[in-house]
Amino acid sequence: MTQEAELPGKRVLILKPDELSPSDQKMWREIRTESGAPANPFLDPAFTTAVGQVRPAARVAVLQDDGSPVGFFPYERGPLGQGRAIGLGVSDSQGAVLRPGIRLDARRLLRSCALSSWEFDNLEAGQGVFVPHAVEELASPVVDIGEGFERYTQRLRAKSPGFLRQTLAKERRLARQVGEVRFAYDAKDPGALRALMEWKSAQYRRTGRRDRFAQEWITRLVGLLGESEEPECRGVLSVLYAADRPVAAHFGLRSRTVLSWWFPAYDRAYAKYSPGLVLQLRMLQAAAADGVGTVDLGSGPARYKESLKTRDLPVYEGVVVRPVPGGAAHWVSREPARAARRFVRNRPRLAGAAARALEEVGRLRGH
Repeated sequence: MTQEAELPGKRVLILKPDELSPSDQKMWREIRTESGAPANPFLDPAFTTAVGQVRPAARVAVLQDDGSPVGFFPYERGPLGQGRAIGLGVSDSQGAVLRPGIRLDARRLLRSCALSSWEFDNLEAGQGVFVPHAVEELASPVVDIGEGFERYTQRLRAKSPGFLRQTLAKERRLARQVGEVRFAYDAKDPGALRALMEWKSAQYRRTGRRDRFAQEWITRLVGLLGESEEPECRGVLSVLYAADRPVAAHFGLRSRTVLSWWFPAYDRAYAKYSPGLVLQLRMLQAAAADGVGTVDLGSGPARYKESLKTRDLPVYEGVVVRPVPGGAAHWVSREPARAARRFVRNRPRLAGAAARALEEVGRLRGH
């Protein structure tokens, strides 16, 4: 279903993700490498292709100069041309993949894609085309483990001496009181994955948040990525067992050098042992040994992220809107709610009260 459009000095082909050729995917990765951007799996063509299998409105704009690709812009197109980042809602790194030096106007790019707006909530830093349209900068904590796990734990002890000691003590207590503790970094365990989804769904409901695993496309996407063998974007299921029973698990995405922290959860029956933290330390150790240099914990506040992180990366939330009816419709339908979330998020006491209210809503739903 190839479509063509024009940008000043550029030819634009609009493709479905599965229409990208092997040479397109190779060029996509070469441009990412040339740009010096982190090898985040969410901005790999394999992620866009997987989303395309579960989201029929997924598209990729291929920007060409003299017949050669110089950029790729993945997106999803909704009613009235309202667009969104590919996999919005589960994607932790978003944007366009452009050869260094390519200059574009965001609204002209949207017009060539027949989009009236384009929404993002985890735009990566360095996206000069879209950052001017951001309404908020967020911190995305990361853990640097490229120098090895031992060097990382030395820094962790200096920063949070009690955190590491207490977590290791809880792991020993879990082994004594429940049974032998075993960890699998890249497990092939469908039962553990089902348990993870059940724990995570319960957590979403308990905290009054939308259950992502109640959305079929997300469950299917996780399944597809879990089966992927693509080195630059594949799912990794890590599981902590006690007495051969899963007590905590995490499903993430990894490239050769970046592991994205995506869906973590644990069995609340073992909460006093902090199995989620035990799992995370074991996972950091295994990832460092497997060549991962950075673990991206994703935006959003959490106490454990503050304890584990080595630094923050900026990501951005916002929307590009064209002065057309579809753009106006997006603004009316989405921006008041977005502004309200920002207002709450930037006021810690109010944010705490909102979180408690959501938990109470979740508790009432459970009865």
